[in-house]
Amino acid sequence: MEAELPTVAIIEDNSDSRLLLKVMLEGRYRVRTYGDGREGIEGLRVERPDILILDISLPIMDGYEVVRRLRHDMALKDVPVIALTAHALDHELERLMRAGFQDFVAKPILDEEVLFEAIDRLLPRSSRPIPIVPDRPRG
Repeated sequence: MEAELPTVAIIEDNSDSRLLLKVMLEGRYRVRTYGDGREGIEGLRVERPDILILDISLPIMDGYEVVRRLRHDMALKDVPVIALTAHALDHELERLMRAGFQDFVAKPILDEEVLFEAIDRLLPRSSRPIPIVPDRPRG
């Protein structure tokens, strides 16, 4: 079943945030997590995700540098990237879009539906999860 789900990669250095994101997304998506930009790029090259959620403030290599490298990698250049940022000011958001991000989600994530909607907007149609509709009683 997991192989049929779209793959979402997360690059987030804070282990608590990484775990929270993984728990939010598991079951709806196949989730792969990485603790820094260098590890993330290496992992993405091994297993290309359908979408990437990328923290901006990372050690070793920040989110801007990760996106710059992805956009110059023939195998990864078209992976949609959602910025995860605590700095959701207008000038910062413009900078994110110019840098190659397709969307952003502000931290802390107070409503997981905001994250789901951002992911679903950017996933290729063929990769989107099929919504689970509960059975209605027949009457």
